[in-house]
Amino acid sequence: MVRGKEDKIFNTFVYIMLAFSSAVVIFPLMYVLAVSITPVGEVLKNGGFIFIPKSVTFAAYEMLLSDTALVRSIGTTIFITIVGTALNLLLTSLTAYPLSRTRLPGRKIFLFMVVFTLIFNGGIIPTYITVKSMGLLDTVWAMIIPNVIWSFNVLVMKSFFENLPEELFDSANIDGAGEGRVLWQIVLPLSAPVMMTVGLFYMVGHWNEFFQAIMYVTDRNLFPLQVVVRDILMQTQQPLASVENIVPSQTMQMASVVLASLPIILVYPFIQRKFTKGLMLGAVKG
Repeated sequence: MVRGKEDKIFNTFVYIMLAFSSAVVIFPLMYVLAVSITPVGEVLKNGGFIFIPKSVTFAAYEMLLSDTALVRSIGTTIFITIVGTALNLLLTSLTAYPLSRTRLPGRKIFLFMVVFTLIFNGGIIPTYITVKSMGLLDTVWAMIIPNVIWSFNVLVMKSFFENLPEELFDSANIDGAGEGRVLWQIVLPLSAPVMMTVGLFYMVGHWNEFFQAIMYVTDRNLFPLQVVVRDILMQTQQPLASVENIVPSQTMQMASVVLASLPIILVYPFIQRKFTKGLMLGAVKG
């Protein structure tokens, strides 16, 4: 296809904007990683600004990983992420599937209740009282149960289910399959894109858990990674170290940020295609 001058100008503009956007995203990541592995002498020489280190050291990571509180918080966060995401997907699919079936009695009322929670919520104090009355304070479940179902994810998954061919459900019903069997043996195996999409939403939310931890947990042994990283950042708010054998505070800060962000950054590329597909299909039909 022959492209005109206007198309070439537009494409050039698009490529320039994409390159600029990529640089805006990549530069902070490279800076954080570079400072986290840079020896103290080079950090001091460059005034704390490093982009491409001339030498590499992992002293900051060794110091952080030798901290039992940080290691324990990583284990807590991994538990919250795995168990929480599994419960999220299970309960969200069990909620979204009935709402996707037009034959559900009172369907519009239930949908209204789901959408209503996107606009209004009970507030912090009522939620805290509810969590306390359930005996969840100072437990890892306080960081899982209160947000076990997100209304937005229910709507995304419901829309995806509605876009599945109706013939599949009719055929299953003719064969005598009940709704439970249809869900587990037909719907869910065909729903990998939306499950990946919703699962990533939940997983990132659990990995970045912070607010619920400081609201419902006072036992420092149960603090998740983000709370411990916050404490590390606050404890290292002092000028760069001037002694050669001391890891500078800025290096410690950047290393803690890398440890907190790296797992999500590594996971996302493997599910990017299904994530995009699931997000688009789940937004086609309301």
